[in-house]
Amino acid sequence: MALFTDPFREMDRLVSSVLRQAPAAAAMPLDLYRTGESFVAQIDLPGVDPSTIDVDVEDRTLTIRAERKSVSGDDIQWLSHERPTGTFARQLVLGNGLALDRIDADYADGVLTLTIPVAEEAKPRKIHVSHAPRTIEQQASVAEPAAEQPAEEKQLAGV
Repeated sequence: MALFTDPFREMDRLVSSVLRQAPAAAAMPLDLYRTGESFVAQIDLPGVDPSTIDVDVEDRTLTIRAERKSVSGDDIQWLSHERPTGTFARQLVLGNGLALDRIDADYADGVLTLTIPVAEEAKPRKIHVSHAPRTIEQQASVAEPAAEQPAEEKQLAGV
């Protein structure tokens, strides 16, 4: 029985495991929910210096950037290095009806919390329907053209 071995498959497996990088979403996990008249985004950024966090809005795109620096030194010998380091970015495309000029950002305990309020013009509102009861004269004036209609029809018919 002959066994077929593919040396390139094993090489591909080794290279991909060495070069594998976590996707951006895994580096910045996000929870997004609505509460009342606001949307809230909570982004995990443990170990990030708050001064490196940058939140921008351009058109309807919200961009979050943050940097986690690596420990460095000549006397460091890594035994395990699993936490990603460097600059991370995440973008969210925001829909219409949000007050982009009133976004609030807060960073506490490694979590960046963005509060995005709904714009006033996008909030549902109740429209009042006014109603004034008609007097008998008003009702009669509305009904008169209907009463005259058959007489005009008779004249047109030649009766």
